[in-house]
Amino acid sequence: MDRLQELGDLYAETSGGDPWAWNQARGPFLGHLTADTRRPGFSLLIAETTALTGYAYGYPTGGSGPWWAGFDGHVRGGLLRRAASRPLFVVSGIVVPPRVRREYRDHVWNLARRLQRRLLADHGAALGVALVDVRDGRTVETMRSWGWRYAGDDGLQAVSPGPFRILALAPGT
Repeated sequence: MDRLQELGDLYAETSGGDPWAWNQARGPFLGHLTADTRRPGFSLLIAETTALTGYAYGYPTGGSGPWWAGFDGHVRGGLLRRAASRPLFVVSGIVVPPRVRREYRDHVWNLARRLQRRLLADHGAALGVALVDVRDGRTVETMRSWGWRYAGDDGLQAVSPGPFRILALAPGT
């Protein structure tokens, strides 16, 4: 991927903290992103003006397979039924400036909301899914303001899978 370093730079700049913290976060992030790029159907959507302003990425998954490893007994009901009819799309990351995370989060024109809608629409996904560390309340709060719901909301039943929360996003949200 030609722009990997640029994607890592934006991630580091938007992750908070001082430049030392940026360097600490950048390496593991690039490792995860590189691993995701090897998944079948990987998709990266970039937003830019004269410079990179944000991006979102992920890959399709069905109701079984390696993405679900370790979640047996934690996900059931409507989420897996939807995955049986049309693929789910795992949104691995949405990287936007802090201002986008704070301001106008519930507006349809918010950059993060537009990126996530486009990813799901481009793949015809029945639902978007994301894993968020249960200790990362700020990310959970932000994603919920962008339309994400706990996988147990709206009849989708899920039991907390230990260290992660499963969030779900309906297409068009």
